[in-house]
Amino acid sequence: MAGGSLLLLLDDIASVLDDVALMTKVAAKKTAGVLGDDLALNAEQVAGVRAERELPVVWAVAVGSLKNKLILVPLALAISAFAPWAVMPLLMLGGLYLCFEGVEKLAHKWLPHNDEPDASATISAAPDLATLEAEKIKGAIRTDFVLSAEIIVIALGTVAAYPFATRLMVLAGIGLIMTVGVYGLVAAIVKMDDLGFYLQKRPGALAQTIGKGLLLAAPKLMKALAVIGTAAMFMVGGGILTHGLPFLHHAIATLTDGLGFFSGAASLAIDVVTGMMAGLATLALVKIAGKLRGKEEARA
Repeated sequence: MAGGSLLLLLDDIASVLDDVALMTKVAAKKTAGVLGDDLALNAEQVAGVRAERELPVVWAVAVGSLKNKLILVPLALAISAFAPWAVMPLLMLGGLYLCFEGVEKLAHKWLPHNDEPDASATISAAPDLATLEAEKIKGAIRTDFVLSAEIIVIALGTVAAYPFATRLMVLAGIGLIMTVGVYGLVAAIVKMDDLGFYLQKRPGALAQTIGKGLLLAAPKLMKALAVIGTAAMFMVGGGILTHGLPFLHHAIATLTDGLGFFSGAASLAIDVVTGMMAGLATLALVKIAGKLRGKEEARA
């Protein structure tokens, strides 16, 4: 009798593990698009640090990403159980933040601003590289939080009808796979030039040719990732907003259905435009709120 119960238990465990493996595969396919955006954004976020600090920065952001998922997985499970209506509004707030961050980034780069230090300040105080690095890490972790939230919510949608244990294992598995995959690739990208230097010093024409190619490709890839990363902010953020507003989502679907092969590209373009408009509106509101707060403080 005890042996029969043990066999039944093992059979149940095997069945659960089969479900977990299957649903993890399905969830991974559905989150693959976000994974590409996550990769572009994080590679661009950690670029520009000193060569000897690249891997430590990637590691710090990866650890922060794991901490994000340790918060997000239980939170997603709790919200889906007790307040499922709150999932989409919270996700839309995250999307709006991504759009705002993207517009703020472009505004800081292309528009005139008065935050540059004067000559005396530059002479008296050298840039604190450790502080700049810490700020870069914090910014990358904040961005990762929004993208991780979208990944977790998409994965949650694929296992919503399954028991709690299956949902927990699938979400934990997706979170771990995505973190290792993204930051493993980010580490490879940022160290591409070092690999090129190493291969150039190796004997053999093939190794030297590959090394030269990597050295030529590395700066171009980083520039491309900077552009792709900013566009991904608008694409992901705008996509969250358009999918969260049913009337807008249906209108876009109706508009792009007749475009055939180009319907997907048209939808992405609309998401980008929506993200830019939402980011501009949010930036304007933040600036207005800042000026009003400054006036109130001046009066006080």
